[in-house]
Amino acid sequence: MNPIVLIPARMAATRLPGKPLADIGGMPMVVRVLRQAQAAGVGPAVVVAGDSEIAEAVRAAGGRAVLTDPDLASGSDRIQAALDEIDPAGAHDVVVNLQGDMPFVAPAILKACVDLLAAEPGCDIATVVAPEASAADRANPDAVKAVLALQPDGRSGRALYFTRSTLYGDGPVWRHVGIYGYRRAALARFNAAPPSALERREKLEQLRALELGLSIWAAVADAAPISVDTPADLEQARAHITARA
Repeated sequence: MNPIVLIPARMAATRLPGKPLADIGGMPMVVRVLRQAQAAGVGPAVVVAGDSEIAEAVRAAGGRAVLTDPDLASGSDRIQAALDEIDPAGAHDVVVNLQGDMPFVAPAILKACVDLLAAEPGCDIATVVAPEASAADRANPDAVKAVLALQPDGRSGRALYFTRSTLYGDGPVWRHVGIYGYRRAALARFNAAPPSALERREKLEQLRALELGLSIWAAVADAAPISVDTPADLEQARAHITARA
């Protein structure tokens, strides 16, 4: 396999505008994400910027960025547009979509996505789950839950469904971490299809893939990385970097 890591980022976030360039310990958040992707060593890492300010900040830090149309509908659309521009010959057969709001994502999580695609020939898309942070996650619609058919070792499983709804009964509740590793053909098929009925109902893109018959597998991480979506999340990230200093 020949993977590439693409990091979509744009300034117009609803809950935290301008968040890719938010300062965390003296470094723009998107640059921190890029550094973690580079540390994973799975392939080249490129920021897919929806705005020139983001591309300029990444290049100033020595990273690679490609500018895409800011009006593209979703992160997967931006990934496809960037891929068509920087690798039209299709040299990269695996594409890792890493969100630009995970400044401390463990490199091992990215590697686990790629390793899962290598280990499971029937896997079209690899992703990541982590144990629920608290019992409150079960009823929180912002905490997306993954329903898995776990492998015997408990470290990976085939995804049966994703939901914002409350899950009941005994057993682990897996919180979905929005990192995806696509086989290139699966990404193209996904992006060529319109939003599906379940996707529109749950407001979860990954359900389109399941409705298309694509197979999604998930690697189990020990904990979910910090994700910065709100001003409170940003303060948590800043406190985290201060505590590590």
